Amino acid sequence: MLNNGGHTVKAGTYWNLENGNRVQMDQEGALPGSGKTRYIKAPAAVMLMAAPIIGLVFAVFLPFIGIAMTLNLIGKKLVEGVVSAAAGSVSFGWRPIEAYLAGRKTKKEARAKKDNKGVGRQ
Repeated sequence: MLNNGGHTVKAGTYWNLENGNRVQMDQEGALPGSGKTRYIKAPAAVMLMAAPIIGLVFAVFLPFIGIAMTLNLIGKKLVEGVVSAAAGSVSFGWRPIEAYLAGRKTKKEARAKKDNKGVGRQ
């Protein structure tokens, strides 16, 4: 049975689900904490018996957690590599190092000058 902080409860042992702290209520009273703090009422013996079971569940699923984290890391690195390769192949013609202060010659002008030099030699 779940209870929130600030609620009036009967005497008993209550466990904070967020940090695992135990609150012993000797008589009826309000649980400490805000309304977001959640408590479960359980004797200490039940919590001690539950600890090995929770540990076993963690130990069983730990390899799967490791595999999932590894696959996630590999996936992120692959996506980064593909994005980096795609960004490197995209060219938009802007070269910030080069400065064409006098203006950039067009291809037609360059071709015309080349043709004129060839005509003068004949």
